[in-house]
Amino acid sequence: MTSIATGGSGLDIPGLVSQLVQASRLPTESRINSQASSVSAKLSAVGQIKSSLTSLQTALEKLGTAADKPGYLAKVQDGAGFTAATTSSAMSGSYAVEVLSVATAQKLSSAGHAAGAVIGTGTLSIAWGSEDDQRLTIEFEDGATLADIARAVNRAAGGKGVGATVITADDGEHLVFTARDTGTANALSITTTGGDGGLLALTNGAGGGLLEQVAASDARVRVDGFERTSSTNTVGDLVPGVNLTLSAAKPGESFRLDVSSDHAALESALEAFVSAYNSVGSVLKSTSSYNSTTKTASALTGDSLVRGLQQQLRNLASGSSLPLKALGVTLDKSGVMSFDKTKLGEAMASDPQGVSRLFGGEGSLAASLKTVLKTQLDSSEGAIALRTENLNKERSRLEDQMKQLDLRMEKLGSIYLSQFTAMETMIVQLQSGASSLNGLLAQNSKS
Repeated sequence: MTSIATGGSGLDIPGLVSQLVQASRLPTESRINSQASSVSAKLSAVGQIKSSLTSLQTALEKLGTAADKPGYLAKVQDGAGFTAATTSSAMSGSYAVEVLSVATAQKLSSAGHAAGAVIGTGTLSIAWGSEDDQRLTIEFEDGATLADIARAVNRAAGGKGVGATVITADDGEHLVFTARDTGTANALSITTTGGDGGLLALTNGAGGGLLEQVAASDARVRVDGFERTSSTNTVGDLVPGVNLTLSAAKPGESFRLDVSSDHAALESALEAFVSAYNSVGSVLKSTSSYNSTTKTASALTGDSLVRGLQQQLRNLASGSSLPLKALGVTLDKSGVMSFDKTKLGEAMASDPQGVSRLFGGEGSLAASLKTVLKTQLDSSEGAIALRTENLNKERSRLEDQMKQLDLRMEKLGSIYLSQFTAMETMIVQLQSGASSLNGLLAQNSKS
């Protein structure tokens, strides 16, 4: 606001104008600020509700997965020579398992050679398995030692099929070839052609010099009289939904394998669901409560969004109270859920599909609750999104009102300033005229 010097009136015109403008501004500004605070509080409350509903939605999805695919636990008798791991297709049952043999990888060793001795020249061919790419051929010229040959084999194999290393013993250096994979199908065939014949010492064919330290063998396991041979020590499908990993042969000895339901994942998912459900109830209550002592309302007291949600959740839980109770989930009079783990175990033992019927992908309560959550949380048509959009529009409207108020008050201040300036000018003129008149009267009296 433009500042002017005070004149004959002695009034602080800028200060007076500011006070008058502020007095005119205050009622409207207070109303806008009050409404803006209310809108901000409602936006915050709606955001809390959205967050709690999203957490409930996530918990429901995880519970559905756990309900549709209950876990299983495999328990193996001590000293069995194998371990067991369940998959999603496991079923409860008991099995007699006998490990007849374990799969081993072939290991071949050369005779001892003097350190750094040149072995010979020619072509060394190594094959394993039955595929065309399970073969390598290496040319050696003059000067190839065991170390040179080992490096060449490892470089050519690239970590597949065969590995070579030099072992130094009392009788000299030995070149050891080890099959990378277990089983008779992956046994090594090492031959040589051309050259001076020195590479024959590194072959395992007729006249070859390699000795078999470990023979290639397949794993054999018998389950309830059914036998399976495998090139690896992992055997699947012989026990439904269970992978057996063999570690030691125990021929003639049968060991017990028990597969039973494992409720740990389901229990954890159900606990998380109950916690998320109670969190929604707590948020709805805190954002809509009314303190009768202080006569203070919350941001969403009496709001239809909250009332509707509370009623929907209460109806869903109450309508499923009997099957929920059978799983150890109960609802008190205030709408708070609780969970008894022991009852879940009993329910799973008597009715393994009970949880799936309620919370699974096609479960009755899950389907109804998903519908409610989708109605609330849909990003374009959901009640939360629409309410948030309307509140943001209201906030923008209030911001526009505040801008318009600023413009009106600036204009009003200019009007007041013009009026007081005109008044001040008039007073100065009157004072000047009076001074001139007094001067004339004084001169006349002297004469």
